[in-house]
Amino acid sequence: MGQRLSGGRPCLDVPGRLLPQPPTPPSPVRRKLALLFAMLCVWLYMFLYSCAGSCAAAPGLLMLGSGSRAAHAPPALATVSNGTPSRFPFRALPATALAAGKDMAEGAASQEEQSPEAPDSPSPISSFFSGSGSKQLPQAIIIGVKKGGTRALLEFLRVHPDVRAVGAEPHFFDRSYDKGLAWYRDLMPRTLEGQITMEKTPSYFVTREAPARISAMSKDTKLIVVVRDPVTRAISDYTQTLSKRPDIPTFESLTFKNRSAGLIDTSWSAIQIGIYAKHLELWLRHFPVGQMLFVSGERLISDPAGELGRVQDFLGLKRIITDKHFYFNKTKGFPCLKKAEGSSKPHCLGKTKGRTHPEIDPAVVQRLREFYRPFNLKFYQMTGHDFGWD
Repeated sequence: MGQRLSGGRPCLDVPGRLLPQPPTPPSPVRRKLALLFAMLCVWLYMFLYSCAGSCAAAPGLLMLGSGSRAAHAPPALATVSNGTPSRFPFRALPATALAAGKDMAEGAASQEEQSPEAPDSPSPISSFFSGSGSKQLPQAIIIGVKKGGTRALLEFLRVHPDVRAVGAEPHFFDRSYDKGLAWYRDLMPRTLEGQITMEKTPSYFVTREAPARISAMSKDTKLIVVVRDPVTRAISDYTQTLSKRPDIPTFESLTFKNRSAGLIDTSWSAIQIGIYAKHLELWLRHFPVGQMLFVSGERLISDPAGELGRVQDFLGLKRIITDKHFYFNKTKGFPCLKKAEGSSKPHCLGKTKGRTHPEIDPAVVQRLREFYRPFNLKFYQMTGHDFGWD
């Protein structure tokens, strides 16, 4: 059974199956299955991570209006014949009380501007990749106008994968210019190559220093202005202020310097903002009109995909945002997004959009239309676009 070695010691025979065997290399099929399983785990993790963030946010339906916010759409303004009324029924307020009322109205409006609507939280997937890319100064800015539909436009644009926009209004070129461009750049989201950085601050359009300051940053900056019937815009502006300060004077009393003479008070910001031609003159000293896009606030509601098509062309983007991204909310009377950025739920703007407008004396509405008409016609000529407000 055993044999003797040269040293005289016996050696037992050991079966080959008891000796250590070299490991069998994994077959190609097993390697592929392992790789597939790893990819599945990563995908499942990302899916659950995204769902967790969406469920936590659970955004409700919000309304997308260009002006004010509420559960119902603003009622149509009453109109009267084109004749100019010679006198208006009016209960005069003391001059000091009226001036104080204007100050209150301006203060309330300023307070709301300083506390802009909080931006939507970024999706978990967007947050996951937020560390990539770099922060750039904006290549495009929505510069106006207040209560024209700027928030709606920005939220629509954020659906586009090549648009990255800061949510809150930076107010850099009107309030924080002394903080410097480095501070401004740091507010911007990170972007990848081929993406556009944007911001929106509607008060830029009526800030005298803003055109020169933006031009100094970059003469190639693309500017977008969302405009709206100035009469409706003024009433929406007043409605917003009224929601903050219910004790302010009536719209009618704030509109006139002398109501019996029909003299409009252009020092009131709600009126002044709507003189678009006057403000545009300052911008055209620094930017060619071809570098500005004028978006209709009315068409942004009636045909959002059409207006977004113009905006995407202007920005040099592929037309990705189309009719399939919108649905019309009949209850609210405004279009909404079927799926917002980073969400699988329908989305409209916040509950403070779409406030019901107060009823305004039709004679005052008519007088305002007469006041704005020559400015509107000049604005049409300057922009090469008839917005149909007259």
